[in-house]
Amino acid sequence: MKFLLQGAQRSLLRGFGRRYLATSTEQYAKRNYANNLSEYNTVFTSLTAKRRHYLLRDAYDDMVLDGVQPSRDTFHSLIAGTMKGSRLQDAFYFRDEMKTMGLLPDVVLYNFLISTCGKSKNSDQAIKILDEMKNSGVKPNGQTYICLLNECAAAGRLDPVYAIVRDMTSAGVGLNKFCYAGLIAAHKNKTPIAEDVATKIIELVEQSKGWSSVEASTGENAENVMMNVSEEELYNLPTADYVHKRRGFLRKELTVYHVAFHAFTELKNVQAMEVLVEMLKSEKKDPDVFILLQIMRCYLLSGDLDRALQVFNDYMNSMKPSFIELYTVLIEGAMVGHTPRGMQIALDKLEEMTQRSFFLFPKIANDLLLIAAGDKKGGYTTANYIWDLTQARKMPLSFPAVEAYYNGLKGRCVPEDDPRWLLVSSTYERLRPRSGAGTGPARQQAQNIKTDTKERMAF
Repeated sequence: MKFLLQGAQRSLLRGFGRRYLATSTEQYAKRNYANNLSEYNTVFTSLTAKRRHYLLRDAYDDMVLDGVQPSRDTFHSLIAGTMKGSRLQDAFYFRDEMKTMGLLPDVVLYNFLISTCGKSKNSDQAIKILDEMKNSGVKPNGQTYICLLNECAAAGRLDPVYAIVRDMTSAGVGLNKFCYAGLIAAHKNKTPIAEDVATKIIELVEQSKGWSSVEASTGENAENVMMNVSEEELYNLPTADYVHKRRGFLRKELTVYHVAFHAFTELKNVQAMEVLVEMLKSEKKDPDVFILLQIMRCYLLSGDLDRALQVFNDYMNSMKPSFIELYTVLIEGAMVGHTPRGMQIALDKLEEMTQRSFFLFPKIANDLLLIAAGDKKGGYTTANYIWDLTQARKMPLSFPAVEAYYNGLKGRCVPEDDPRWLLVSSTYERLRPRSGAGTGPARQQAQNIKTDTKERMAF
């Protein structure tokens, strides 16, 4: 009965068509994302590119209420966006909507769904998706099994991972670099952590050196490329957020090393990390920037600020292209523990970064402000500097970061008429969560995005 009612409600809403009602044309234009299928598809692509995945369903609801019929390409875009945003419930919602309209998911969409399950650490659901796929008559491809392997690996489920490997090898499918990446992740994520985990990972890195012979058999799907979905994103590798960086940041032939260095960094195993460095040297390969970030993080997480700083300085003196991530990783790590020396190094690198015209992204700025604001004993110079950077660039601020900074200033007995205190206090009051639905910064942001989208469409 519930599903019958939902279907009836959906049909009723679509029956209204466009929502003119008592709303003026001008007001209507501001409220909606778009007017037709082409415009809505552009909106979905734009929201995903701007990482506003949480607005995809809102935009889709507008589309349905406007009486605009989604196409198969629409659902591909929506489910790819929810995958990138790790929004599992939204992905299933769009799959169900697709089926309701008589459009059956293909292998590409099923791979996206399995990948989304992995991002949400839901390997059981990923296996159910594979079963649904087979029952629907959709034949899994090589990417399907590698997706499933990496999703089980994210949950540390070694037995299913090795079962998938056995199925692949018995079917005559060779293991590629992404399979070895999944095996390494599975050992790293298994709980409790095995005593010989470092040895196992190093052995897998050695074994992986023959993967290139089968690389061509599992190349990137043409549709994935068109939708700007890399294999690193599809398989949830730690390099997924960096694949579109400019040349020099990420060398894809080092994929297995990327995952291994990341694993040892998460495990805070400096000794094993340094073994990987020597292995690279023996192969006459230079680490790329992603690997250098992991080396720095490993030292920083182990409390060795000096060696992390040395890695940073060696790279900066090499005359190679600079990347803001090198600064932000060092700054964040230096602030751990809020030691006087660490906070001073963080401040020095923030100033150096600004002088070189590197500007923080809003998310990173909020993360750094949150950490710096936790300094209970220092002079608060670093936190003040980060706050000033956000104000100079008019960055959107998160409530947790503002709250931490507000409490830090409050604990230092700043005069009530101090300009900084007045600005922080007003920002705190503006962002502080209020009771009541449909209000607040998030709702306003959604409305602003709708207006901005309409303006761009008009242009």
